[in-house]
Amino acid sequence: MKKFFEKVKNYIKDAYNELVYKVSWPSRSELTSSAVIVMSASLIMAMVIFLVDSAFESIVKFLYGIL
Repeated sequence: MKKFFEKVKNYIKDAYNELVYKVSWPSRSELTSSAVIVMSASLIMAMVIFLVDSAFESIVKFLYGIL
C-alpha cells in the first residue's frame, strides 16, 4: 500500500513540474483572439445549421402537403 501512495505522490509531483516548467501558456491577447475566433466560428456554424434545418422543415411540410 505504501508503494501505491508513493506512485501517486510522484505522479502529482511530475504533473505539477510539467504544468509549471514545461507548458507554454498563451498570453492574454492570444487567448482573447482565440476566444473571438472560436465564438465567431460557433456562431457561423449555428446559423448554417439553422438554415439547413429550416430548409428541410420547409421541404418536409411541402411534401406532407402534397400527400
